[in-house]
Amino acid sequence: MKCDAIKRRDFLSHSLLGVVGLVAPSMFRFRKREMPNILWITSEDNSSTFLGCYGNAFATTPNLDKMASEGILYENAFANAPVCAPARFTILTGMYACALGTHHMRSRYPISDFVKPYPHYLRQAGYYCTNPGKTDYNFQTDDKSHWDEGDYTHRKKGQPFFHVVNLNVSHESKIHNRNSELRHDPQKVILPPYHPDTPEIRADWAQYYDQVEKMDSQVGEILEKLEREGLAQDTIVFYFADNGGVLCRSKRMLYDTGTHVPMIIRFPKKYQHLAPSKPATRTDRLVSFVDLAPSLLRLVGVDVPDYMQGEAFLGEGSAQPRKYVYLFRNRMDERYDMMRAVRDERYKYIRNYMPHRIYGQHLNYLWKAANTRSWEQEYKSGRCNRTQSLFWQEKPSEELYDTRVDPHEVNNLAGDPDHADILKRMREETMRWVREMRDPGFLPEGEMIDRSEGTTIYDLIHQDGFPADRIIETAEMASMRDARNLPEIIRRLDDEESAVRFWAATGCVALGKAAEPASDALMSRLEDPCGDVRIAVSEALCILGKTEQLVTLENGNEMTRLHAENAAYALGLRSAQQETRQ
Repeated sequence: MKCDAIKRRDFLSHSLLGVVGLVAPSMFRFRKREMPNILWITSEDNSSTFLGCYGNAFATTPNLDKMASEGILYENAFANAPVCAPARFTILTGMYACALGTHHMRSRYPISDFVKPYPHYLRQAGYYCTNPGKTDYNFQTDDKSHWDEGDYTHRKKGQPFFHVVNLNVSHESKIHNRNSELRHDPQKVILPPYHPDTPEIRADWAQYYDQVEKMDSQVGEILEKLEREGLAQDTIVFYFADNGGVLCRSKRMLYDTGTHVPMIIRFPKKYQHLAPSKPATRTDRLVSFVDLAPSLLRLVGVDVPDYMQGEAFLGEGSAQPRKYVYLFRNRMDERYDMMRAVRDERYKYIRNYMPHRIYGQHLNYLWKAANTRSWEQEYKSGRCNRTQSLFWQEKPSEELYDTRVDPHEVNNLAGDPDHADILKRMREETMRWVREMRDPGFLPEGEMIDRSEGTTIYDLIHQDGFPADRIIETAEMASMRDARNLPEIIRRLDDEESAVRFWAATGCVALGKAAEPASDALMSRLEDPCGDVRIAVSEALCILGKTEQLVTLENGNEMTRLHAENAAYALGLRSAQQETRQ
């Protein structure tokens, strides 16, 4: 498996560098004749539903619609994470952020040195690689060190370029302040069934359509500039969004509104032989961000390193079409949560490992938007119907959606006997995937930091004897909220592995009052040497009425203390306004 291949530390120093040294002259001759320029245009925070070429008649996106008429439109392209930093890490490395410990939003942990960002390979092949805009790669590195200076105009004569343009006019921050004049009529917005009909929500939707229109204009300017400079016939152009968004219940969530992104690739006539299909075509092939780096390398004739977990969908020797794409969510800013998901061409399965946390946990940044505040007020005032109320309630352990008939993902089929076989298949695929990665997301973040000191998170979880399977098994058991599992959960409160004890205690939190038989076992763990275990134990005991306050943690690291703040907030012991982390 690919995860086994990652262990080969001598891969870069022997295999890859030796090949590069041997074939560099022939690669140069090939490059002069064949290697195309490549331009990546990335917009922020817009799902595919905001573009006319994806079927939205209310959208105003003539330039992207025209690009789609000249290129290949991917109908099933997905961001593996529904937020920028872990999604960008996944793009950069061709590896899932949740395989290397970079899955939490805005974290800067070191990664193993065998992982090289894709510009490393492009530059070795002779490309001038530039990205003067946003990087935000979510690991311990100098982001700019992976790029050449300036833009493609600084390259040597005849040198092919790879250039990234990031458009932030569509970022969620653009609806934090109300525009006085809107080009899109709020009254004509078709609201999704999960949003109540309020003036604030309608106005934010309309304003965001305006921002996407501005983004589309910028795309047009970029393409016009390429044409004016005489580079269009030598350049393959990619366009995609960095994640979905941006109205509440999209960005940061694993629904299609947060992960299903637009992707269009335009091949000039000169390089049509490299295209997977003719111009003006649409493909339903499943692709995701983890596939972009290997696809890019294949496209320019560079061998894909074995450790990359993505599958090339472009270039000679590309992989067979995927059956599934894989999605993940962990800490978003100051709030902890954990979800994993699998999506095929029709169905979406979401596993909620913290079902006792509501979807709509308060995030300082998300609450800057009027639509979020308005929706919350409607719920608190009792004016939301069942579908509109779900976001403000605890989650089911499992979610299953037929996206073909339910594109808004509001009808959970996980309990439907007619879909039992599909549920089983998708559940088993999720379980297989997280085990293949030895997913470090199952470690509490505070533990992840403390235990990887002097090494990397990847190396930690791949040590001989590390009980990844037992940790994941305990999390799966705990998250089902099934009281029949309580005897085994109680036994695992005394496990020698701290992460197993953490999930056992979390299982008691999730069971709530039904965890009463675990009271004595929980009390015995109040002095657990692991701070994250003590917090989960204390939260469970608060729910059971055995104690009135959480344990205090003056000496834990920042993320263990944040865990304590999350528990206090969930118990109503601290308001969102008292949170210290921004």
